[in-house]
Amino acid sequence: MPRPLWTGAISFGLVTIPIKVVSATENHAISFHQYHREDMGRIRTRKVCELDGEVLSQDEIGKGYEVAKDRTVPVTDEELDRMPLPTAKAIEIVAFVEAGSIDPVRISDSYYLAVDGQVAAKPYTLLRRALERSDKVAVAKFAWHNRERLGLLRVRDDAIVLHSMRWPDEIRSPESLAPRETELDEDEIERAVQLTDSMALDGISGFRDRYREALEELIAAKSEGKALPAAAGGEEEEPGKVMDLMAALNASVKAAKETRGEDATVHEMTPGKPRARKKAASAAKKTASRKTASGKTAAAGKQPSRKTAAKKRTAS
Repeated sequence: MPRPLWTGAISFGLVTIPIKVVSATENHAISFHQYHREDMGRIRTRKVCELDGEVLSQDEIGKGYEVAKDRTVPVTDEELDRMPLPTAKAIEIVAFVEAGSIDPVRISDSYYLAVDGQVAAKPYTLLRRALERSDKVAVAKFAWHNRERLGLLRVRDDAIVLHSMRWPDEIRSPESLAPRETELDEDEIERAVQLTDSMALDGISGFRDRYREALEELIAAKSEGKALPAAAGGEEEEPGKVMDLMAALNASVKAAKETRGEDATVHEMTPGKPRARKKAASAAKKTASRKTASGKTAAAGKQPSRKTAAKKRTAS
């Protein structure tokens, strides 16, 4: 099990569940050091006091809040631990809601909640079963890293996961970012829907970090004195270039089908307003049928029937 990041308890009504918080994710990103290009010496960040210029160790550094330009109020870790918060050492469940009611943009980091001792096994399982059967998620509050946070508890396999969430006032409104009203043809919308269908998958477990793999190959080649991997080919779209939206959609659907080994037949669809075209075609058909019908009626009135012509020939 990974090293616990925090220990405390889940407060579930009158039920207390001792838990350990461990990270649910791993960071596989490759990080770089800064160095002096001339002699390859490491460049390090030092914490220096601006008054006496001395380099300080972590033990000599405290917290403070600047209330005015020349006045800072020091706050110690002990004072923070003694704050009268019910969530100081507990993840307090405050509500249960439908999972679909949570906006994904509010979800931040994820953590597994592991039982802390055998005494926690039964209430932990009770909460997990309750979440599963109700098909809901729990909204909770907890204090961590010197601030109270909002959290979301849900079930993943046999474990309870804690997602830290942003407060409602921390989410910016996208109203100013949305584009102004734009006209779209029905053909374009239907083609875009067809593209989503052709790119549909049952899951995303097969995706890999291609950039990290390429970066590892680059570092390995340089460290072993080998030739660097060749850059990937491909034409780049010119910035600001206006594209034919329907052509792009058709090409995208075709490429997606070919990738999946499906029939790549793409029906040509001429951009335009299909409803207007359909109405015009329908009106033309109706007009043509009326003209045909009237022509047949007139011809029927001028030409004698076969029986009348036969009678005339017999009389003569």
